[in-house]
Amino acid sequence: MAEIRFHLDENMHEAVAIGLRRRFIDVSTTPESGLLEATDDEQLEFAIAQQRVLVTRDHDFFTIVRGVERHPGIAFAKQGRRMIGPTVLALARLHRIFTAEQMLNRLEFL
Repeated sequence: MAEIRFHLDENMHEAVAIGLRRRFIDVSTTPESGLLEATDDEQLEFAIAQQRVLVTRDHDFFTIVRGVERHPGIAFAKQGRRMIGPTVLALARLHRIFTAEQMLNRLEFL
């Protein structure tokens, strides 16, 4: 069973990626992937191609995933600057509890 790998869209703070990497969790970010200013559809296409759970605060993805037959999963994070630590902990917990296969087509609220 494969471990979850995450992709943080441009709405996610870089500190979340740093916190996950300190826990040895595989994570990519929008800036590192050359996707700054990419559309939401392009972000999701990247996550699907890379088999990464998309982590976002963008509620537009509720609508977008309805038109997608299969995706590696989406995790919705709460808004707010003080939410970095809790977001890292919630994603680490998600990583610990679920496999990549279990996250297929799943929406998780952090």
